Amino acid sequence: MFSFPRFLFLIIYIYVYTDSGAQIPEQPTSIEREMRAAWVATVENIDWPSSKKLTAEQQQKEFKNIVSRYAEAGFNALFVQIRPCADAFYPSPFEPWSPYLTGARGKDPGYDPLKFMIDECHQQGLEFHAWFNPYRAIINIANDRSDISHITKLKPEWFITYGSIKLFNPGIPDVWTYIKEIVMDVVKKYDIDGVHLDDYFYPYKIPGKPFPDSKTYRIYNNGMKVDDWRRQNVDTVIHLLHDAINKEKPYIRFGVSPFGVWRNKYIDAEGSATRAGCTNYDDLYADILKWLKKDWIDYAAPQLYWETGNRLCDYNTLTKWWNDNSYGKDIYIGHAAYRMMEKTPSWSSSNQICTQVQVLRNHGNVKGSVYYNTNSMMKNPHHIMDSLRLNYYSIRCLAPFKKGLVIAKPAKPVIKRYDKFSKIIQLDLNDSAINNLRFVVLYINNSIYKIMEVNIYVKTILVENNLAQYKLSYIDKFGNESEGTVVKE
Repeated sequence: MFSFPRFLFLIIYIYVYTDSGAQIPEQPTSIEREMRAAWVATVENIDWPSSKKLTAEQQQKEFKNIVSRYAEAGFNALFVQIRPCADAFYPSPFEPWSPYLTGARGKDPGYDPLKFMIDECHQQGLEFHAWFNPYRAIINIANDRSDISHITKLKPEWFITYGSIKLFNPGIPDVWTYIKEIVMDVVKKYDIDGVHLDDYFYPYKIPGKPFPDSKTYRIYNNGMKVDDWRRQNVDTVIHLLHDAINKEKPYIRFGVSPFGVWRNKYIDAEGSATRAGCTNYDDLYADILKWLKKDWIDYAAPQLYWETGNRLCDYNTLTKWWNDNSYGKDIYIGHAAYRMMEKTPSWSSSNQICTQVQVLRNHGNVKGSVYYNTNSMMKNPHHIMDSLRLNYYSIRCLAPFKKGLVIAKPAKPVIKRYDKFSKIIQLDLNDSAINNLRFVVLYINNSIYKIMEVNIYVKTILVENNLAQYKLSYIDKFGNESEGTVVKE
C-alpha cells in the first residue's frame, strides 16, 4: 500500500455561450486526455540553453519563453533532457554540472535549473517529464575535458569507447545500480511528473565495427547468446527503474521513446511491414514489446520520423502497428518537426505533420504526440505552431494519467467567495491545503481556457470574461477527478 498523494490538481470549468457558427477545423469537439508534448534537448545546446555563454538570467528568460510559446499553442507537457552525458542540470551527488550550462563541466550555474524549469512549467500549466540518457558518458572523446572526479575517471572499468563516444557498459551489474541511483535521486528530490528515456540503449551500429564488449560477455553471459544477453542487460535496467519509481512515487509515469521500428515483419511475424535498416530489437537491443507486455513502462513514444508513403517506413503503417501492439499502454507518436526545415516535397508545408495528427487520432491506443525538436518548433516552419494552436490544439486538454491505479477521489472543492463585479474567485485554501494542489484550470464552454499552478500566491483567480457560471473540481496526480462545485453570481 502507498500513502495518499500530496498533490492534487484543481480544475475550474467556466461555461459561456459562443457563436454557434464558429467552427474549429479538423478538431474533435471533445478530447478528454491527449499528450501534447515536445522534447527539449540540452545536449550540444540543441534547444536550451541556446549557448553556453548565457548568464543564469538569460537562461531563465529563454526557458520561460519556450514554456510560454508551448502553453499558448495548447501543449500540456515538456520532456526536458536533464542528464545528457553523465552530467546534470541540477546539483547531483553523483555527477558534475553539465558543460552545456556554463561551458565548463562541473561549474555551478548559480541556481538549480531543474527546480526552476519544473516550477516554470507548472506555473504555466505544463507537466514536466525528466528526460535521462542512461548510457552516454562522453559524446566526443576527442574533445573530452573531464577531470579526475568524473565517473569515467573514477570507474574506467565501467566504460566502453565506440567510435567517437564513451558510454557506460550495459553488461556490468554495477552500472545498472548506478543508473537506477541517478534516476531515483531526481525522483525523490524533485516534483516531476514523469521519467523519460530516449532511444540510446546499446549504440547505433557503426558499419564494420563490432561493439567491444566481448570481455564483459565472457564474464556475465550465463550461457546466453550474445544478442539475448545484451537484450537482457537493457531489460534489467528498465525493470529496476520501473520497480524503484513505482515504490517511491507510484503516480510518476515512466516511459521510453524508442526508434520507430521494433522489428521488420520479414524477419519476425510480430514486426511491422517495414524495411528499416536498423531496429530496436536487433540493433539497439531494446525489446520494447516485452516491456509493454510486462508492464515495465507506462507508455512508448516511438520516433516515427518518416512521412506518409515512405517506401521503407510508412508513417501510417507504423502508427497502426504501434496502436495494435500497445498491450494496453498509451502510445504517443514522436513527430519530426526538424524535418520541416528540409527542402523536400514531403516536408514543404505543415500538412505532413497536421495529417499525422489526424491519423493518430483515428487509433484508440494512440494518445497523443511528442515533437522533436524545440529549436525547430520555435522557428514555426511553415506555420506549424500556428496550425496546431489555431486548429488541432485550440481545444485544450490535460495530459493522460497513469493507468491501473485505484485511488479514492479527492474531496469536493469549497469556494470561499465570488465577486461578480471584480470577477474574482477566492478559493478556500489554507497553506496546508495548497500543498495538496497543483493546477487551476479554467474552462470556457467546456473547453480549457487556461491552466495554472495553485501555490501560496494563487488563492484568488481573476476571470477576464463576463461569465454567469463556474464549476470547480480537483484532479489528483493519479488522474482522479472530484465532484464539481458550481459557483453562481
